[in-house]
Amino acid sequence: MERWRWHLRPRGKMVPEELEKEIQRAKAEGAEPFFVCATSGTTVLGAFDPLGAIADICQRHNLWLHVDAAWGGSALLSGKHRHLLDGIERADSVAWNPHKMLTVGQQCSAFLLRDSSGLLQRCHGTGATYLFQRDKFYDVTYDTGDKTPQCGRRVDCLKLWLLWKAIGTQGLARRVERAFAFTRYLAEEMKRRDGFRLVLEPEFINLCFWFVPPSLRGREDDPQYWSKLGKVAPVIKERMMKKGSMLVGYQPHGPHVNFFRQVVTNPVVTRADLDFFLDEIERLGEDLGGTPHPPPHPEPSSDP
Repeated sequence: MERWRWHLRPRGKMVPEELEKEIQRAKAEGAEPFFVCATSGTTVLGAFDPLGAIADICQRHNLWLHVDAAWGGSALLSGKHRHLLDGIERADSVAWNPHKMLTVGQQCSAFLLRDSSGLLQRCHGTGATYLFQRDKFYDVTYDTGDKTPQCGRRVDCLKLWLLWKAIGTQGLARRVERAFAFTRYLAEEMKRRDGFRLVLEPEFINLCFWFVPPSLRGREDDPQYWSKLGKVAPVIKERMMKKGSMLVGYQPHGPHVNFFRQVVTNPVVTRADLDFFLDEIERLGEDLGGTPHPPPHPEPSSDP
C-alpha cells in the first residue's frame, strides 16, 4: 500500500488543505481512500492536529477518522486545556493511554469507538465454547474476555477506575493542569538563562530545547555551529546517566539537530526538582562546544 506523507506546518501539525489534495490525487489515480489518522499530542513536539477541519474533509469524502490521542487525550479532563482536542467528538475511533499523562499503572490503554453495534466483538470475538459458555447461571455479558483482542489479559480499565475513584474528576484535572503549569514554568525559566534555547514554544507538555554551552553562544554564524550543537545533548545525556542524577531523552527532528525533550507528568515533582534539572544540565554541559570532552570525574562525596 502506498504511504502518503502530508505536508506539515512547522509545529508538526497536519495541514487540512494538503490532506484534501492528497485525497483528490489518490482518487484521480484510481485508489479509494478510506481512513485518516490524526494525532492529538505527537510524541516529540506535542502537536495537536486541527481535528475540526480534518473531520470536515472526512465527512465530505466518507472516510473513517481515527484520532491517535494516546499521549494528548488526557487533556480532555481539564476544562482549561480541552480545547486542544476540539472536534475529537466527531471521530469514528480514538486511542487513549491513561498510563501516560495521568500516570495510571502501566499499562492502561483504551480504544474508543463511536460505533455501538459491538463492532470490536464482531471483528475479534470467536465465541469459543471451551472458554465462553453461553449457558452459565449468571449474566454472560459480564464475561469480558471475548470483547477484546487481548482475551485472557487483565482488565486494564480497572486501574483507571481505581485512580478515578481515589482522586476524583477534579483530581485528574489537577494532575493534567499541574503538568501544563510545570512545563510553562520550565519554559519561562529557560528564557531567563543564557544557555537554553527553545526549539518552539510548547503547546502541550513536551518541552523541546537545546542547551548551548558558553563556547558556542553568539556563534550562530559559524558554519560548524549546528553540527557542534548537535553533539552536546548526547554527551550531557551520557554524563547524567553515569552520574545517576537524571534521565531525559533527546532526538533530532526534521532539520533540527539533537535537542532535549523534557516531559513532567509525575504528580509529586516540585519546583525545586525542576530548578535542579536546569542547574544540572548547566553543570554537565558548561565545558562543551568544541570536540566533546570525556565525562568529568565524579564530585567528591560529602557523606562521611
